[in-house]
Amino acid sequence: MQRERLVRGFEEGMTVLQGLIAHGRGEAFDYLIGERTIPEALSAIKAGAAALVLASKPVISVNGNTAVLCPEELVRLSEALNAPLEVNLFYRSEERARRIAEHLRRHGAERVLWRCDAEIEGLSSERRRVSSSGIYASDVVLLAIEDGDRTLALKRLGKRVVAIDLNPLSRTAQEADITVVDEVTRALPLLTAQVQCMQGMSAEELASVLEGFDNRRNLGRVLEHMRRRLRELSGQSG
Repeated sequence: MQRERLVRGFEEGMTVLQGLIAHGRGEAFDYLIGERTIPEALSAIKAGAAALVLASKPVISVNGNTAVLCPEELVRLSEALNAPLEVNLFYRSEERARRIAEHLRRHGAERVLWRCDAEIEGLSSERRRVSSSGIYASDVVLLAIEDGDRTLALKRLGKRVVAIDLNPLSRTAQEADITVVDEVTRALPLLTAQVQCMQGMSAEELASVLEGFDNRRNLGRVLEHMRRRLRELSGQSG
């Protein structure tokens, strides 16, 4: 069903062939974690929710794949955080960005940014083009299925990056402040639920959740989970 959504998105001018390739790569890592949300992902979701609730200007970055795979979940999270959705594309054209924005609005989104009037320094790709009232002004950015260059550029600007990425070895996963190693359609509803649970917490309590999370250590545990699972699948133990 996901593959069909992506293909339909390509036919409608929202996804690109490179995005379809990226999805296939993600599926391979999903097999390695068992096609389920593992405890390490839940820990990262909790930390990510704390960062987003604590933020003064959170923004949800949306690319073609996420827009066609889980528009309803993106809208629910946007509403829970009172945060805008911003269309940000590596292979950008005004027509493609507009189509994605319209797609999100058809699924109930009220705050969608897609016109660019600012640039992120240090990037040469089209991802450098952002909204001055969205990603450029944000303090925390949630992104999924992204490229490592933009993650690094956002961090250089002092922004906290929460990433959803099935590949724990990608530059995005390695460089983000918080990495949720999970499939985006599984992770987003859990993240939204966690955000709603945390909205009654104090800033001190939220900060404590963040202080107790170590992204590097959590990614190591994800790799250890994959190692154990491969040993089990191969019929070995120990």
